[in-house]
Amino acid sequence: MTSPVITVDSAGIRFRRNHKGRRSFKDLFGTKTRRSRPNEFWALRNVSFDVQPGEAIGVVGRNGQGKSTLLKLVANVLIADEGTVKVHAGVAPLIEITGGFVDDLTVKDNVYLTAGLHGMTREHVAEKFDAIIEFAEIEDFLDTPYKHLSSGMKVRLAFSVVTSLEEPVLLVDEVLAVGDKSFRNKCYRRIEEMLGEGRTLFFVSHNEGDLKRFCSRGLYLDKGTLKLDAPIQDVLDAYNNDYPGL
Repeated sequence: MTSPVITVDSAGIRFRRNHKGRRSFKDLFGTKTRRSRPNEFWALRNVSFDVQPGEAIGVVGRNGQGKSTLLKLVANVLIADEGTVKVHAGVAPLIEITGGFVDDLTVKDNVYLTAGLHGMTREHVAEKFDAIIEFAEIEDFLDTPYKHLSSGMKVRLAFSVVTSLEEPVLLVDEVLAVGDKSFRNKCYRRIEEMLGEGRTLFFVSHNEGDLKRFCSRGLYLDKGTLKLDAPIQDVLDAYNNDYPGL
């Protein structure tokens, strides 16, 4: 059996309610107990699972149950307060459509910046640039500041850039819910191509059709805990049984 590409072991992360500032240096690095303070809550706790290379995982649950937080832990955007999250491969995160993009820079500059932040050399970006722009369907907006793009155009650009990264793990969080049907179909084909190449997919969605289309396995998060890790249909059945009509 191959080694897992992602290992999550008893992971937990907590946040503060109604807290405007960042955690103090002592909070982040000092010795402290793991009991929650009155203004803190655990967004995720005691979550454990492994992901094998090439698996397609659908993450299911109501809003506010920790789905996006889990993806950010895997992407190393957040650091667990307890337990461990180990990713043994590079990650292409499509978690927030504005992540990594700078409002006042042009589309062209943002492509180079964002791809560069993910480790692509300028020469490599230049090789892929035309294909990125063509897929995003924004050839006429190369010199337009990013902030002037519509939300759909931002999604197209982000999806095109991130899926052009040659990383083994792809994280997708609800972004396919934005955009027209034609572009969503292009995204579906791109995801299927990546899965065909043996890449690993972590997919958060409320769309059962999309989850069943791409994923063979599901993780059901409820109240910050992993309630079920099972085949995707079993996970969807359990979720729908707990929350009919959602």
